Order: sequence, then C-alpha cells, then structure tokens
Amino acid sequence: MHFHSMTSLSLPYRALVIGASGGIGSACVERLENDHACGEIATLSRKSGQIDLFDEESIAQAADRFVVTGQRFDLIFVATGALTIGGQGPEKSFRAIDSHGMAAQFALNAIGPALIIKYFAPLLVKDRKGVMGFLSARVGSIGDNMLGGWFSYRASKAALNQIVHTAAIEMARTRPHAVVVALHPGTVATALSQNYAENHPRFAPDESASHLLTVMNDLTPKESGGFFAYDGSTIPW
Repeated sequence: MHFHSMTSLSLPYRALVIGASGGIGSACVERLENDHACGEIATLSRKSGQIDLFDEESIAQAADRFVVTGQRFDLIFVATGALTIGGQGPEKSFRAIDSHGMAAQFALNAIGPALIIKYFAPLLVKDRKGVMGFLSARVGSIGDNMLGGWFSYRASKAALNQIVHTAAIEMARTRPHAVVVALHPGTVATALSQNYAENHPRFAPDESASHLLTVMNDLTPKESGGFFAYDGSTIPW
C-alpha cells in the first residue's frame, strides 16, 4: 500500500500520535516514520504510562510537556477508543444496557477526546494548515444506522462526532487554517474488531493508516468539522 506524503503540510512537518500503541495508532506512527517529509514524530499512549484518557490531570500533564518546550504540531492524530471496556462488549439489545458500561464508553470515546481538544488544540500550528484528526466509527452515524444494537458504543461515537464538529467551529475563529475532523478507518484487523467482524472484510492496520493519512492530507479547512471515511467520502451524521 503506497502512502502519499503529507505534502499539503508545511515541510518538514511535525506530527503527534495519541494512542500510539494501538493497532491503527502504531501503524500510523510507522507510516510517518517512513515519510521523508516528516521532520518530527511524538507519541503518547496509555500503555506507556504517558496519558490516561480516564484522568483529566494525566491529559493536562501530557500536554504541558510539549507546552514548556514550545513544541507545535502540523498533525495531531488521536487514535484512541475502545469497543470492549472491562470485559464488557457492545449490547445486542436495549435490555443489555448497563449504566456503568455506558459511562465507561462515554468516558473513553467521547469525554477523553474532548479533553484532548481542551489541552492539545493550542499545540496545533496557527499560521498554516494544521490537522487534528480523531478516530470515530461509521456506527456512530445516526443516519447510517440500519441495524440497531451497540447502544453505548454508537452513542459515544456520535457524541465524539458532535464534539469534533463543535470544536472545529470554535477553532476556525482563531485558527482559520485548521482541519479538525472525525474519521472512520474501515473495519480494521485489530483487537477491537476481532470478535465482531465475521461478516465484514477487514483492512490490515497499515492499509487503514495509509488511507487515513491520505485523507487528512487531502482535506482543506473548508472541510473542517466533517465526518469522513477512509476513502475520503462524507459519512452522514
């Protein structure tokens, strides 16, 4: 899978991947490391103990480490999220809704990314194109929901989409060159999907990463606030 360099960014560009230990996050890091146009790659992950999306103070401290050094990024890719949390997977029926399980989904998939925007958006470059992309999921689309089920995960991703859209509107006022978007990676062969993709073809993480980086490269500030699939198509809210 050939990846087109992030040539729409100022070169050499600087990238930050949050959730870098996950399947898609680590594949994106590898792609960026092989991009001759990328001058710097920073990574954060819960696995390494650098950031915990359930803990606002952890997120603030992770951002502060870049603030104190004056670092700014042309690309911030947030590859966090989970379908199964604490052994609790997606519901097949509303009878399976559990308040604690739903709260955990919102904490990780919506509130965590909202806090990342709060603390990391100021680290996005201001005088030129800067991209802040968030891993969402097509199942978070209300308009595209024809099957039902998966209440907590669907709702948390729908909330993430609204958070991203709202943040894009606000950021456009002070960062007119910013592209802030929600992204659907396709069904990817990672631990997240392995028990739920029996009827769906799955991308290798490297292939999905290549698609996502290409989409972020091609988007312009006019598309900021949108919800896009790995092939660049717009997904209904």
